Amino acid sequence: MKQLEVQIMGQSYLLACPEGGEQRLLEAVEKVDTAMCKIRDAGKVKARDRIAVLAALNLAFDVADRGVAIQTPVIVPAPVKSNGSDVSDPRLAALMGRLDSALGDDGRLI
Repeated sequence: MKQLEVQIMGQSYLLACPEGGEQRLLEAVEKVDTAMCKIRDAGKVKARDRIAVLAALNLAFDVADRGVAIQTPVIVPAPVKSNGSDVSDPRLAALMGRLDSALGDDGRLI
């Protein structure tokens, strides 16, 4: 197993990957970093864990729709107020509400 040091949203991570999988891992890191930075730069969400969850959801949404017409991202600029958070998509607002309920008061995923 090979180890690579990568940066996601300015934070370093040491990741293991199988021999020959370095390029795929670097491409995945680039997609995650781009998705997270786009959400952070929109200025609507500040907490890293929420940014990570939203980026993961956006990437999973894209993967689920692969082979179908390319979808617009779940995060779009026009905000609506929902559950105390500014979000741009009613589905995302509902999902964030569910995440808030599941996280409770501690705000941590784990």
